[in-house]
Amino acid sequence: MRFVDVKNDVAFRKIFGNEHKTQILISFLNAILELTGNQQIKEVSIVNPYQLPRVRGEKASIIDVRAIDKEGHQFIVEMQVASVDGFDKRIQYYTCRDYSMQIDRGEQYPLLKPTHFIGILDFNFFESADYLSHHIIVNGKTYEHKLKDIQFRFIELRKFNKEIHQLQTLIEKWIFFIKNAENLDVIPENIDDEGLREAYNDAEKHNWTKEELKNYDNASIAEQDARGKLIAAKKEGKIEGKIEVIEVCLQQNMSPETISELVRLPVNEVQKIIRNLK
Repeated sequence: MRFVDVKNDVAFRKIFGNEHKTQILISFLNAILELTGNQQIKEVSIVNPYQLPRVRGEKASIIDVRAIDKEGHQFIVEMQVASVDGFDKRIQYYTCRDYSMQIDRGEQYPLLKPTHFIGILDFNFFESADYLSHHIIVNGKTYEHKLKDIQFRFIELRKFNKEIHQLQTLIEKWIFFIKNAENLDVIPENIDDEGLREAYNDAEKHNWTKEELKNYDNASIAEQDARGKLIAAKKEGKIEGKIEVIEVCLQQNMSPETISELVRLPVNEVQKIIRNLK
């Protein structure tokens, strides 16, 4: 195939976390946030730029892609390929944590800027058939939207089934790219957005170094191993299987809290296993 799988951990961060090609992330953010005219994002700084893993099986050195625009608004863009227990709580925790960490104790609350979480999910999470959803804080009775600083948007890839000839909006073209790029041999003719076209160029394997392609393959193998071992552990229900999953998760730089949610063990027990493994 001509293009990489954008859902791959290394590929996703290389394309969206490139601090030298921020027009890619800017185009995506403007599309998913439905920003037009003067509201459009013109410039972003990527907080945690893409870096290759240091060893085989290790995840890229960042969990997701974080960026800040010139107004100070924060954006968290995350690719999640599998549903795990506590996913909803984790993203709320991360987003609220990033929001609150903008100021130090004693500083004025008006300094806080809006924080947007954007989740790209390769599984069905919400009951709605919509592949795009926007979640905000509203008054439960009047639906007044006064608390605007923390918002969530989700793309559920498996609910998106449009073909190339059906793509009309820029966000549809972005979602098609993320979901289907690995199956394409050419860039679709209807791609007229500079940021999206640059994303296709970055996804083209011929533009990758041998080391990047090696780490791309390693990320795919590690992900498949983790999924396979998790399935086996669930079937057996034995601690041995869960220890193997914890071992893979450690290679992926996951925190004890995230591993705890994944293997359904108390955090203190996970930490004890981690100590023994080390």
